[in-house]
Amino acid sequence: MAIRFKKYSAYRGMLYPVVIIMDQRENICAVRRMQDYIEAHISEPITLSQLAKAAAYSPWHSERLFKELTGKSPFEYIRSLRLSKAALVLRDGQPKIIDVALDFVFDSHEGFTKAFSKQFGLSPKNYSKNTPPIQLFIPYRANDYRHTKLKGEKPMPENKNLQAVFVQVVERPVRKVLLKRGIKASEYFAYCEEIGCDVWGMLTSVKDALYEPIGMWLPKSMISEGSSEYVQGVELPLDYNKPVPDGYELIELPPCTMMVFQGPPFDEDKFEDAITDVWKLIETFDPRLYGFEWAENDAPRFQLAPMGYRGYIEARPVKPINKAEI
Repeated sequence: MAIRFKKYSAYRGMLYPVVIIMDQRENICAVRRMQDYIEAHISEPITLSQLAKAAAYSPWHSERLFKELTGKSPFEYIRSLRLSKAALVLRDGQPKIIDVALDFVFDSHEGFTKAFSKQFGLSPKNYSKNTPPIQLFIPYRANDYRHTKLKGEKPMPENKNLQAVFVQVVERPVRKVLLKRGIKASEYFAYCEEIGCDVWGMLTSVKDALYEPIGMWLPKSMISEGSSEYVQGVELPLDYNKPVPDGYELIELPPCTMMVFQGPPFDEDKFEDAITDVWKLIETFDPRLYGFEWAENDAPRFQLAPMGYRGYIEARPVKPINKAEI
């Protein structure tokens, strides 16, 4: 595996595998086509007939497949997505409520306010003014790894075509992190079994985030009694002081140095190969060649949400070593 190394002060990031059942491939693709149509036309009226045309199935069959693979009916999905996108517009600007309502295909200020309040527990006006963390709807792709339940351990496939992995060092300042702990989880899938997959939506809503949400493996010193090694969180400025949602925790993280490993872009259904390549490199990688050593106790190891266009990314804490020791 080829390695390129460079030191930077900023980074781009990435996360985990997916298992696809081959005899459901066309059904999954049909639902993904509907999801793509919804995303492209979210600010327009959308009918079941239009979704069925995108899926290339009958309306009845399209609706059944959609709910089976996403957990929501098409119109529950569309409404939740519109409200979440509307919330982000309100979070990041100061638009008129009626303009946001009309932009996301609500007929009136009153109808939008009622739907928004039901979804998030506060009115659009109050949310726009205070922007507390709220539970956004994150529209994961049909059969996405975040909704795939693993039955026991699945060995990683042997990948003979290893590709280049980019390695860089980034500095993290002292900061806070809003996180939700699990119970015993040591990896993503176990965490989702314990906590569910909705945490990402809450973390994504945080306006003051320094970076995007991350999955973290905490060092022992940061693990509370009776809680998990693996958690999800979002890093925040040190002066962040907004209300903490129920079940979440706000803790301080010390400054640290992270070595970030980024694999090449991959097809969304080939998570296992992408993860395997990066993990294989990390297992054999010697940071001392570049003047560092692993520092597992200094900071959480982290990963970011997987998006095939940017590759799998995982970061591990390191610290400089005395050149005389190399």
